[in-house]
Amino acid sequence: MIGRLLVVGFRGSTLSASPEIRDAIEAGNLGGVILFDRDQLTRGTRNITSPGQLAALTKALHAAAPGRLIVAVDEEGGRVARLGPQDGFPATESEAALGERNDLAHTRTATGAMARTLASMAIGLNFAPVVDLNLNPRNPAIGALDRSFSADPAVVVANASVEIEAHHAAGVKNAIKHFPGEGSATGNTDFGVVDVTATWSRKELDPFRSLVSAGLPDAVMVGHIVNRTLDRTYPAALSKATVTGLLRGELGWSGAVASDDLQAAAITKAFGAQEAIERALVAGVDLLVFANQQVYDGQIVAHTIDTIVGLVRARRVSENLIEAAAARVETLAAPVRG
Repeated sequence: MIGRLLVVGFRGSTLSASPEIRDAIEAGNLGGVILFDRDQLTRGTRNITSPGQLAALTKALHAAAPGRLIVAVDEEGGRVARLGPQDGFPATESEAALGERNDLAHTRTATGAMARTLASMAIGLNFAPVVDLNLNPRNPAIGALDRSFSADPAVVVANASVEIEAHHAAGVKNAIKHFPGEGSATGNTDFGVVDVTATWSRKELDPFRSLVSAGLPDAVMVGHIVNRTLDRTYPAALSKATVTGLLRGELGWSGAVASDDLQAAAITKAFGAQEAIERALVAGVDLLVFANQQVYDGQIVAHTIDTIVGLVRARRVSENLIEAAAARVETLAAPVRG
């Protein structure tokens, strides 16, 4: 049950190239994987080289699992597209381009094509769309990469809604991100701690509030931004005040909550692995994402399971919490309801 809470990244364009991940999947001890085209640091090939190769990889992943396996990807469009033309996949438009055009019929066509590509590769969960507001166009993690539809919440909600509907029509689920909003940031949490206390406003909650109220997302991904307006001690994904209090309480979200990459520098530079895992679970995060981007740990599944078992035995994390999280995660592996 603990392993089902994990989504991990791995190296290799075939499942046999990562025996530790293969073994964890076959044992039913892993909830899912996240696929990348290139390594973040070396820019070397990682999991995706061509449509034929990717189809074979995802087929092997699903075949190895005794139950349903989450196969996830960050396919936002534009610069953040793991299935790109360099590997033989169709080109995609960025959220910034779609938001600037703000033609919902066009957004539906563009994102529907992207979703059908994912479905054809047996990828069932897209960590997209980004619903951060483009409040700082030079934000190195959002605005500068054209990852936001707009600074206008209404434009973001309209285009994100259409994108989610288009994904659902193709049988692909979505996780909106990065709660509670990091569009005003001046740094990238992949490379260090980023504090938005002085720049964040409650306006950044508007897209999340509207989409949650409409019942559209399948999951919400919580970012690693430090926002002392909401929590004076912990970044968002480790903050009970943010996840349980704000997202689940004030916004009324009852579905699955995913962390951003728990191996990001914003976490690893400020917390040890055990503290980060404990704080995320206690905060209310269900799906713990380990992208294995910065430093590859082939034993990340075993290490994390051992850590959580120890936390449960020490009564720092309750069994009831694990059971509730696992139930919510299972909804992400299930087929899209028609």
